[in-house]
Amino acid sequence: MRSLKPITAIVFILSALTFISTSSCHRKGSAPAAPEQNDTILPLGFLEDTLVMVDDVVKSGETFTGLMTRFGMSSQDAWLLSQRCDSIFDARKIRAGNPLTAYYNADTTEGKRLEYVVYNADKAHLTVFRCADSIGVWNVEKPIETRQEYADVTINTSLWNDMTAAGASPLLITSLAEIYAWTVDFFGLQKGDRFRILYSDSWCEGELMSVDTIYFAVFNRDNLEQPAILYDQGDGGNQYWNEKGESLRKAFLKAPLKFTRISSTFSYHRRHPITGQVRAHTAVDYAAPAGTPVMTIGDGTVISAGWAGGGGNTVKIRHNSMYTTAYLHLSRYAKGIKAGARVRQGDVIGYVGSTGMSTGPHLDFRVWKNGTPVDPLKLESPKEDPILPENLPALDSVYRMYKARVDSISGR
Repeated sequence: MRSLKPITAIVFILSALTFISTSSCHRKGSAPAAPEQNDTILPLGFLEDTLVMVDDVVKSGETFTGLMTRFGMSSQDAWLLSQRCDSIFDARKIRAGNPLTAYYNADTTEGKRLEYVVYNADKAHLTVFRCADSIGVWNVEKPIETRQEYADVTINTSLWNDMTAAGASPLLITSLAEIYAWTVDFFGLQKGDRFRILYSDSWCEGELMSVDTIYFAVFNRDNLEQPAILYDQGDGGNQYWNEKGESLRKAFLKAPLKFTRISSTFSYHRRHPITGQVRAHTAVDYAAPAGTPVMTIGDGTVISAGWAGGGGNTVKIRHNSMYTTAYLHLSRYAKGIKAGARVRQGDVIGYVGSTGMSTGPHLDFRVWKNGTPVDPLKLESPKEDPILPENLPALDSVYRMYKARVDSISGR
């Protein structure tokens, strides 16, 4: 397997592949009060090494004013600071678990005094609160580097393990799963399956922030290739196609939840784990942690959402005159899910549980075609509209360019 590395030899020629250059740290806003000399000092706007630092995190259920009073501000000053935030920072959106640092001046006759608090929205985006003298607030952005990357992953044990072993971040798996959700069964990957991917990601101070865009990917199994080509027609619709201009998006998702294992397959002769009786199990069971979001595999109307005996909390959806699906043993339903509700493909309809006759958290997923149970793993999904005929030549050019580069990098 090849380790993940920047594609230094590749220059993307399409305008869609123009990457943003890094920007230096800067202050976006300032307090509506008398200026402080240290405000112009980078990166945070004050002299850190003259103060005593205390690292902490936002506690569950903690409000902005509660947080500031915990660090030593008076309730009145904390409220005033929240008002000064205005459009610079939404004090209602501090998130539990996010790190922050309090800075104290210990050289006062009154003991230590809170001078600043720095809140980390993420690695690259910080907000500085000036808590003494002239109260104020400003945002700081650290430099973000956007890289062009290539990953080559062959399945030996699992996609997660092999992605990591290849030097690629598991964050890439989520993007791949979204693109190939209708064409590749990520629960049924086999040893020897291979993904090759051209993509971009963002880094801050040596830490991966996000996987941004997959421009091209090829999934190989048994010498058969399934390419995914990014091409935006500008109509707000599908953006990924195969080399023939067929949409990778289908009417039905391959699976109703992400990154689990199949614990039981479709069968007319299965021994029930609780009763011990041999009977039909016209479903696929996906083992997953309790609370895992469950999605509808396609657009449709909720027929029912309620208790279904041994099936526990169950949602049943009619997709069209031919197909109906059901999602059993849910711990709870998503907001708004009830009989008559319209749902769109990928909408969360509930969460994995173990209600009804169940030995542990899992999703029992069922599909009917014209009223007859069918194996969800063998479900043939109707296709979406192909790319517009006038865009097919451009798509072909993009495909040939990407394919040649991937083959060149991988040495194929």
